[in-house]
Order: sequence, then C-alpha cells, then structure tokens
Amino acid sequence: MLSALFNSFKIPDLKKRIVITAILLAVYRVGCYVPTPGINGAALAEFFSRIAKTQGGTLFGIINMFSGGAMERLTIFALGIMPYISASIILQLLTAVIPSLEKLAKEGRTGHEKITQYTRYGTVFLAVIQSFFIALWLENPARFEGLRIVMFPGWGFRLLTVLTLTTGTIFIMWLGEQIQERGIGNGISLVITAGIISRIPTALHQLFVLLSPFSPAHSQIQPFTLLIMAALLVGVILAVVLITQGQRKIPVQYARRIVGRKIYGGQSTYIPLKVDTSGVIAIIFAQSLILFPATMSSFIPNPIFQRWAQSWVRGHLLYTVVYALLIIFFCYFYTAIVFNPVDLSENMKKYGGFIPGIRPGTSTAEFLDHIMTRITLAGALFIAFIAIFPDFIMAWLRVPYLVASFFGGTGILIVVGVMLDTVKQIESHLLMHHYEGFIKAGRIKGRR
Repeated sequence: MLSALFNSFKIPDLKKRIVITAILLAVYRVGCYVPTPGINGAALAEFFSRIAKTQGGTLFGIINMFSGGAMERLTIFALGIMPYISASIILQLLTAVIPSLEKLAKEGRTGHEKITQYTRYGTVFLAVIQSFFIALWLENPARFEGLRIVMFPGWGFRLLTVLTLTTGTIFIMWLGEQIQERGIGNGISLVITAGIISRIPTALHQLFVLLSPFSPAHSQIQPFTLLIMAALLVGVILAVVLITQGQRKIPVQYARRIVGRKIYGGQSTYIPLKVDTSGVIAIIFAQSLILFPATMSSFIPNPIFQRWAQSWVRGHLLYTVVYALLIIFFCYFYTAIVFNPVDLSENMKKYGGFIPGIRPGTSTAEFLDHIMTRITLAGALFIAFIAIFPDFIMAWLRVPYLVASFFGGTGILIVVGVMLDTVKQIESHLLMHHYEGFIKAGRIKGRR
C-alpha cells in the first residue's frame, strides 16, 4: 500500500490532482475558522455545549458535523454544504415524480448540466432562507439562557449574516466543483469528509482526558476498555466496507442479433443490485425528523412542550426505537425512488436481454422487485444498527458522544464510502500507467 502511495506522486497528472485537492481542502478548513461579523463566538460555543449535554443533540448538531465545527463557532462556512445536499436530494426526488425533470435527466450530459444548474439555484435559495432564520434566532437573548450572542442586533446584522453565510455556502460549492473537475475524488463528498475528520483531534483529546495516564486513580476509562474500543472500531469499519461494497449480481443473457454483416449480442453479463442503495440518505432523513422536537424546544420556552421533547432525545428507548424504524422506512422509500424495475426490465427487453429462467417483461420486473426488497431489508437493518450503535457505546463505555460517534452513524458511512471511492480513482490512474494498485489481489469497486 505504501509503494502504491509513493507511486501516486510519480505520475505527473495524478500528482497535480492530489496536490490541488489538498490545497482546496486546506482553503476550506481555513475558512471554517473565519468568524462571522457581529457574533460573540465564546457565548455561542457555550450555548452549543449546553444543548449537547441537556438535549442529546439537535438539527444544529447535524449541520455542525457536516460543517466541521463551523456552526458552533458561526464562521463564514457555518452552513457548510448542507443547503447543497438538501437541494440535491429535493431535485433527485422531484426527478422521480415530475415527468419533465425525468425526461431532462434522460437527455445525457445536457440534461445533467441543467439539473446541476437547478441544484445551484436551489442551494442559493435554501442558504438565504436558512441564514435569515439563523440571524433572527441569534438576535433573541431569551433563547440562549441569558447569553448575548449578537453584539448589535437589527436589519444590518441580519442582511450581513445572510450575505456572509450564503456566500460561504456558494464558495464551498465552488470548491467542491473545482475538486471534482481538477482534483481527485468527489469534491462535495471530500469537503464533507474533511469536516468530519477534523473532529478527530478533539475526540482524541477527550479520550486522553478520560484515560488520565498521569493519574490512573482518577481515570474514567481503563486501558482494557481502550483495547475493546479499538477492536470495535476496526470491526465497524470492516462491516461498513462490506455492506458498502456488497451487491447481488443478477445474471443477464443477451440474444444474438444479426444486423447486416455484423453479429451483436450473445454475451453474458450481470446487473449489480446494491445491498445499501440509500447510503447515508436514510439516516439524514431520519435524523431530521427525530431531532426536530429537540430543536424546536430551544425555540419554544413552553415547559409542557419541553418535557415532551425530552422523550425524543438521544438515550431514551422511544428515541432509539423510532429512529431505527424511520431509517428502515427511508431505506425502502429512497430505494423505491431511485430503482425502477419496470424501466430496467423494459430496457433489457428492448436490447434483447433476459434473465435465465425468467420471462422478459412483467415477470422480470416482479423478479427484480422481489430481489431488491429482500436485499434492502438486510441493508436497512444494518444501517439502522450502525446508526444507533454510538448510543450503546456512549451508555456502555461512558464516553462523550463525540468519541462514540466514530463508532457508527452518518460520519463513519460517509468517510468509509468517500475513502473507497477516492482510492478507487487513484488506483485506476495507477493501473492505467502500469503501476501496482493498493490491493494486489482483486479490485476495489466504486460506489454506484
């Protein structure tokens, strides 16, 4: 593996792409520490620390994770890339239900470019709306338990906040597109991954404090517990890799066709049906719903509503059960949106393809739907387990959630998936230039 890493810098084009990617990611991380004007950063950080302890997480925690901690400091990149992710998901769902967008998506590169442009417009719109309501929320000292976050409230602060946060989101979107075009890997995904990985030093510091090597008598974590955590982390990563790469191969046979003097078809191939089609989308949807009551409790000071919201915070049995069920539901929901067995069977029939033992047409569509339903159940159960596993780690080993979050949840799925995709792209460059890849036996499969 080390030799493959060194060989990556022997190829001029690949070296240039890696360097450009590293520089652009460094620019993004620097921007995560540039404060928004008119904000008391220390008071805001104290507020986020309070809600993390008392409520077990809100929607702001999700934004904070995707922005690499920029939200709790309210820097110029506080919104992160979340508006772009939301706009992309909305466009993807609308493409499946609006015929004109569905037709546009089938027009190839031209249609893809138009949908990308619509996504950019949606990103700007969502960023403006979110930043405006964040400015209104920050101006009210009653919601921060006496903490004064905004030094000079008013329309000047609101407009400046909207302009700053929206511009920051647009700049991050531009960085992601530049990485996609001139660097290596998926730009937007790498930006998100960089934000998640940036929390590792803080998590290690918290773990070091709990371990207390200079005062074993006051240590909250024993060395044996640390070994258990290391083994669990390796096991979780291996399991996520297997599920991410897992697929059911459906054999397809194409009949021979004679067109003029040429013979087409006659070969055998397969349709790869992924075990985990939804990826992190299901967890993001489920988190947005399950954390909504806890988020609203910070806006509504009603004691009855706040007591009800406390039953929907991390650590409660009701939260865990409903969260897992929501993830399973959204796994099936998203799979039904992006996977259309009828269209797939019609395309196979159009080009003379058939599944051995299955009649073309309706029977093929029913067979594919049956197979996809079964393998999605396995993927949904695993994703639900990975999502709630950090809660068990936090309760069992008594570690902060920041440390426990690296044992599952959205972060580990994104990091593993993006790293696999990036390594696959680097390996393709190495093999194209006759260098050995990262894995000598077999190939790394990219995400679809």
